[in-house]
Amino acid sequence: MKRALIIVDVQNDYFEGGALPLHKASEALANIEKVLTLFRENNHPVIHIQHINEPDDTFFLPGTHGAQIHPRLTPLPNEFHVVKHMPSSFLGTKLAEWIQENKITDVVVCGMMSHMCVDTTVRACQDFGLSVVVLDDACATLDLRYGEETIPAETVHKTFMASLQDVFADVIQTSELKL
Repeated sequence: MKRALIIVDVQNDYFEGGALPLHKASEALANIEKVLTLFRENNHPVIHIQHINEPDDTFFLPGTHGAQIHPRLTPLPNEFHVVKHMPSSFLGTKLAEWIQENKITDVVVCGMMSHMCVDTTVRACQDFGLSVVVLDDACATLDLRYGEETIPAETVHKTFMASLQDVFADVIQTSELKL
């Protein structure tokens, strides 16, 4: 087994003062930092995913502070950095190729947003035969609207973690992770 950490879209726009602040983004960031430190200390591969939108969008705009990876997670030179333009970290990127070249069999996924890019990336892992662990408390999302109803971020997050559990991933808390 060779395990890598995939950190999905932890970018400045998702934090207070950004274009699209998420519910509990700072709490998720603190847990992501713990896991990143663990992977670095044990010399396990780390993959940073960065989403860049089209210039006419409202967040993650090219060349902006908001699109930058959060400074507490700045990639090191030996860590793989993937720029994507779609919810899946695999679509239109070299991620699958890098994973295969590095003989990665297992991934730990965390990041933002639970209901969008984290979910899509985790599901895509199945297409590449990867075993996946998702860190529940190292992910964040936001309230969603459906018709006239607002679905609270906590409910959105729990629903997506529940839908990933068992079929697509083991969903655990950061404190439960064993390398």
